[in-house]
Amino acid sequence: MTAFAALHRAGDPLLLPCAWDHASAVALAGRGFGAVGTTSLGVAAAAGLPDGASATRDETLRLALTLGSEPFLLSVDAEDGYSDDPDEVGEFARELAAVGAVGINLEDAAGPADRHAAKIAAVRSAAPGLFVNARTDTYWLRAGEDDGRARETARRLEAYREAGAHGVFVPGLTDPGRIADLVAHLDVPLNVLHSPTGPSLPHLTDLGVRRVSLGSLLYRRALGAALETALDIAAGRVPGGAAPTYDEVRALIR
Repeated sequence: MTAFAALHRAGDPLLLPCAWDHASAVALAGRGFGAVGTTSLGVAAAAGLPDGASATRDETLRLALTLGSEPFLLSVDAEDGYSDDPDEVGEFARELAAVGAVGINLEDAAGPADRHAAKIAAVRSAAPGLFVNARTDTYWLRAGEDDGRARETARRLEAYREAGAHGVFVPGLTDPGRIADLVAHLDVPLNVLHSPTGPSLPHLTDLGVRRVSLGSLLYRRALGAALETALDIAAGRVPGGAAPTYDEVRALIR
């Protein structure tokens, strides 16, 4: 078991904050987070490119190259692997591992499950040391009654586990009963996306979740804070909230 895999513990789940650049990743690690992920939305928005459109392969690899040698464990959000060709996805995973990433998150975008399973198998073959977190978007992109989505989700997660996924991810799932049911039927760690309106971290821990991702939340909060600060100053108000000093940000660059 790798050091990253060992962080996916029942009763003490991995809380994975997601960075969008070097400074955000190093700042999070400096506050005690031993593992940091990336957010595809933050990477795409910073580059002026669409998220979820396989448009940020180069930007994602460049960020991984920047962060892979840092003294924390890095997991990379690779959207759908930036290709429908499993061999190309496997090659991208190999490149990520070569620059120091220890995990990869792959989303199915609610597309064909067999194609996603083939990508997972290709990644396991090309980069055996990477922790593969297989994401299904059934609760985000598939409409329908809850029982139907639950069955479809379970079917996909089983296919991805059989293909070699080390963990599975169901963003958009917030119902405690559904979460507990999945945990009970899985023999790999379940990852959920933290939602401000969903179960708290202690509640998710009690439900048996072993990884809680923050996704794009930190990036969106940072952008919101920047807008609020600008508007406060424009209105003659003193902006609230904490901000690192210039020297503190400079110190993040090593």
